[in-house]
Amino acid sequence: MTKKIEILKVTHLRGPNIWTYRPVIEAWVDIGSLEDYPSNTLDGFYERLTAFLPSLVEHRCSPGVRGGFLQRVREGTYAGHIMEHVTLELQNLAGMRTGFGKTRQTSQRGIYKMAFRTRQEEIGRMAMFAARDLVEAAINDTPYDIAATIAHLRDRADRLMLGPSTSHIVDAAIDRHIPFIRLTEGNLVQLGYGINQRRIWTAETDQTSAIAEEIASDKDMTKSLLKACGVPVPEGDLVKSAEAAWEAAQDIGFPVAVKPYNGNHGRGVSLDLYTEASIKAAYDLAYERGDSSSIIVEQFIPGNEHRLLVVGKKVVAAAKGETLWVVGDGVSTVDQLADLQINCDPRRGEEEEFPLSIVTPSKSGEVKLELERVGLTPQSIPTEGQRVLIQRNGNVAFDVTDSVHPSVAATAALAARIVGLNIAGIDMVLEDVSKPITQQRAAVIEVNASPGLLSHIKPVNGEGRPVGTAIISHLFQPEHDGRIPVIGITGTQKTGRIARLVAWLVHISGKHVGLACSEGLYLDGRQVEANDCANWEAGQRLLINRSVQAAVLENSSKMILAEGLAYDKCSVGVVTDVSWTESLAPFDILDAEQTFKVTRTQVDVVLPSGTAVLNAADPQVVEMAELCDGKVIFYGMDAEHSVIAAHRTAGERTVFLRNGCIILAQGADEIAQFALQSLKPAKASQPEMVMAAVAAAWALNISPELIGAGLRTFESNPKKTPYSY
Repeated sequence: MTKKIEILKVTHLRGPNIWTYRPVIEAWVDIGSLEDYPSNTLDGFYERLTAFLPSLVEHRCSPGVRGGFLQRVREGTYAGHIMEHVTLELQNLAGMRTGFGKTRQTSQRGIYKMAFRTRQEEIGRMAMFAARDLVEAAINDTPYDIAATIAHLRDRADRLMLGPSTSHIVDAAIDRHIPFIRLTEGNLVQLGYGINQRRIWTAETDQTSAIAEEIASDKDMTKSLLKACGVPVPEGDLVKSAEAAWEAAQDIGFPVAVKPYNGNHGRGVSLDLYTEASIKAAYDLAYERGDSSSIIVEQFIPGNEHRLLVVGKKVVAAAKGETLWVVGDGVSTVDQLADLQINCDPRRGEEEEFPLSIVTPSKSGEVKLELERVGLTPQSIPTEGQRVLIQRNGNVAFDVTDSVHPSVAATAALAARIVGLNIAGIDMVLEDVSKPITQQRAAVIEVNASPGLLSHIKPVNGEGRPVGTAIISHLFQPEHDGRIPVIGITGTQKTGRIARLVAWLVHISGKHVGLACSEGLYLDGRQVEANDCANWEAGQRLLINRSVQAAVLENSSKMILAEGLAYDKCSVGVVTDVSWTESLAPFDILDAEQTFKVTRTQVDVVLPSGTAVLNAADPQVVEMAELCDGKVIFYGMDAEHSVIAAHRTAGERTVFLRNGCIILAQGADEIAQFALQSLKPAKASQPEMVMAAVAAAWALNISPELIGAGLRTFESNPKKTPYSY
């Protein structure tokens, strides 16, 4: 009988969750009758599975060694666990590297919760369903086209994932513990939160001047500015006809180069031209490849093309170009020779991840012009041993960063500053990049905005350069991580009210506060939505808002289970209690012990520089103290409570009630007190709520004087104070 696996429910947890700190897909998987058939009881399953995916040998699993997962398969494990690993491997083979996965049995026999890390939701879902089909095929001994599956997944990954340049910058941000948010399906990414955020779009940033980009796209203006400031540039003219191009070439002197007025990536560029026919043909090609009727004819500078990447005010990477040749065999056409001798290089490909591109003479006007100069076409068959020039420019992917002479670097940096670009790709023609620029013929031929980074990240030879790190260092000072104070509040004890009071206390300290809670969404005291906003989307809206200087977010256990937290880390995490409610039953959370694993998520994400605010009266909450990477403030109604007493003995901060006053204590020292009778009746009647909010404000180093003023001025009337309750 055919054995089936059914996927019952799929949830994308877009932030920290009960499984891990990173986004995951959680699926409920019903393995049906396979609950009675672990993998070691399925004849031939191991052999068929490893034939489909031999790379599973790299999975370590619980044994912790290479081949650990396959060892588990031999010994006997269940279909849900196998499906998890297959899902991960399919993502890896699609070029989306990931390694985290967990599978746990639910309270229902045969039904498992499977969670796995994914960098893109659609691809993760596709990989999961493909994994289900593959595992079924291996179990039931039916065919499965693994090659087609991987090709389809890779195609989608190429379309949907961040490009390699953007990914490199984001990875550098992660290394600096700077959070990021992908703002579109493209390469627009936010680094940091709120007012401290920066934005990138590949190698453009929110500091990149639109005026500078316009100047860079205007090659004639760029050249004029560079020349005026003493940067060497080739002499040239702007023309609007093939006849004018020929006349300009005669005036400039041969050889010349012809290129589009506003081209890029070397498209439509022809070099080392001498004859009228070649110059007019080059004009037509440049006109076809550009977006303007104007074409540049300029002096041809002999030497090798170099790309120097300028970030800020200095060169951080440099790459050299090389000409491309094929050698005739007397049998093959130029097109065929290009495939046999050039395109066979594994470093060449159509996708952005390849540092070198595919060369197709029959489809390239630039190559056709080169061939015409020696009387050949792409279909010509060169004689045996005949060297044929295919490409003069482009192909810039050979790292020479360590060889750049200081004067060359200074010239490139100056060119970027003249145009006004904070990140620029400076194209220079040089005989030798290691020699002083005054001792050789040299010229800046282009200044490029939004330069490609791949040739520096993955050069054809030489060392890859940490250009992403350079860009991040340019955007953020060493001591800055792009964060704003984020306060997360979890529990069932008036957490919405606590959130509003915390927001008010932070507000009067002088910050523009964003608040997302069960009573609505607030920006600096103004309610922008009145419905329940204790959810991921509302939290994200606060974090992408450039005016927000601090964010307060209420997080229920249900929200953590259904969506994940809206932020990666927080400055303050408040936990009031661990209480099971019926709303958690649909998530197979059936008791307080399981609820603990959900609620602890709030403490797990507290920054090492942050603070967890914990209710000393709840034993399960107290247990979370040891899970916190930062400091802990305990609060409670009983000044003599053993937890508070021990915490004070250790010299730590506590907040407690004594003789009708809320006391702030640091070890044995009592820092401040607030009399309940001085507060409005609504607050005075709920001291635990007030203590939690006061502790959170104190954790943010808001002074006791301001806290006291905030408590006294907080009004329950929403017309007077938008943060009221």
